[in-house]
Amino acid sequence: MLERLLLPETHAIAILVKDHDQVKDLFAQFEKEDSGTRKEKIIREALTELKIHAAIEEEIFYPAVRKELEKDVMNEADEEHHVARVLIAELDRDARGDDHRDAKFTVLAESVRHHIKEEEGEMLPKAKGLEIDFEALGQKMLARKKELQRNGIPPDAEHKMVAAANGRGDSPAARARRGSKPARVAAGRTRTVVRAAGRRSGGGTKAKGRRRAA
Repeated sequence: MLERLLLPETHAIAILVKDHDQVKDLFAQFEKEDSGTRKEKIIREALTELKIHAAIEEEIFYPAVRKELEKDVMNEADEEHHVARVLIAELDRDARGDDHRDAKFTVLAESVRHHIKEEEGEMLPKAKGLEIDFEALGQKMLARKKELQRNGIPPDAEHKMVAAANGRGDSPAARARRGSKPARVAAGRTRTVVRAAGRRSGGGTKAKGRRRAA
């Protein structure tokens, strides 16, 4: 468990934990909210906070601790960021007519909460013991955060990937919106019909052959 109250505010780990608390609070607000307008405002605020947080972690904090921590811990953090970024990129698209939007944000919240639990339970306590100037690191992170808040957040690979797909992916959510069935089910039924037709055709041929032989 991190000694939250013992770390200076400009300590790199304290900055990350404060960000964690902020987004968890937004998730909790969303879950209690009934107003669609207010929910959308919370979603937008949370997405901005998550993108800035991910940027300062990936650009500054992770490179500073990566070599000293277990490879598996860092690799898992990378993949969790990737999954969250894909959901964020999809939520950044036009929200009109998307009845899965609240569900998608709920899944993002669950994923981020898990990521926070992993970081605060394993990565950050281990990182705290490293011989790193966390005050200097924290200053870099705060400066980068202000820059992103001022100038905006550049698109990442996941945003470019989602933009390139342009909603054409045959996901369960997309199929549900179209009211269509999975391609595999349709293909399976097609194969069944073909096999049945083949059996009927084959049976008729054998019967004709037997009649000719007689």
